Amino acid sequence: MIYIELFVVFFVIGAFTIGGGYAMLSLIQTQVVTQHHWITEQTFTDIVAVSQMTPGPIGINSATYIGYSVIEATGQPFFLCFLGSLTATFAVVLPSFLIVLYIARLYDKFKNNLIFTGTMEFIRPVVVGLIAGAAILLMTKENFTDWTSFIIFGLAFISTMWFKANPILVIICSGIVGYIIY
Repeated sequence: MIYIELFVVFFVIGAFTIGGGYAMLSLIQTQVVTQHHWITEQTFTDIVAVSQMTPGPIGINSATYIGYSVIEATGQPFFLCFLGSLTATFAVVLPSFLIVLYIARLYDKFKNNLIFTGTMEFIRPVVVGLIAGAAILLMTKENFTDWTSFIIFGLAFISTMWFKANPILVIICSGIVGYIIY
């Protein structure tokens, strides 16, 4: 049954992703595009773009949209597609909820433990690597079609990193420029 498969895939993604939604993108892409072939690379790219622009964490937004899309592709009615969204969203959030609940109960006991603090120090660079992997994953021919894509990317990066421009304004301006050019 597809709902169980959705639940298991997104539960595993949620359980083995450290660092939030951007770190989660490479696992989501591997599972839903490469392994299960539920969506295409282009659809995944579109999902990431929409998930970045909508309120909420990108990993949860992606799971919600993918859950809906997978069930919709089987020709099911809206309610069952909505149930697919709920299944994928619940599954991706559940491991984090359980882990944080457990850690919160034990934090006071172990906050000064050398093994605990060492583990937390080890996890930080891993998170940076996962986020960098997600950035590299998104540098595909669908996102960078020609030199103008690189220019838009570079200007957006420079304006947010060095000039501290409002990211929402940068997204809107980049979208307008991309629409005009393409």
